[in-house]
Amino acid sequence: MLIVSFWRSCDIYRMSLHPRGKLILIKSIHTLIWAIMVSIIAYVVYSGVSGNITVYSWLAVAAVITEGLVLWMFKGKCPLTVWARNYSDSQKDNFDIYLPEWLAKYNKLIFTTVFVVGLVLMLWWYV
Repeated sequence: MLIVSFWRSCDIYRMSLHPRGKLILIKSIHTLIWAIMVSIIAYVVYSGVSGNITVYSWLAVAAVITEGLVLWMFKGKCPLTVWARNYSDSQKDNFDIYLPEWLAKYNKLIFTTVFVVGLVLMLWWYV
């Protein structure tokens, strides 16, 4: 009960009740997940370049493919983008994430290409 009282007294709780606060929370979560996924893609590239391919390399590949399936299920949009749309009518590509607009716009193209290069290099070590 004390934790619930503390949470309700926090600014982030009050802020999250307002649409602007909800958008900020979604953008923050989206940016954190993006950073984790970029790190995972970087690990795939590292594995492919170094030839140091472990079970973690394949788990990273599986994580990126899973993300791709989620994007496919949501017609190319992240579920967080769909959710954030409820709180913003902005047409900017970065309305739902803390990234520069150009990176938000070309994000999938850039990191899909980087991932595929890393995956091809990983597979090259097995041939």
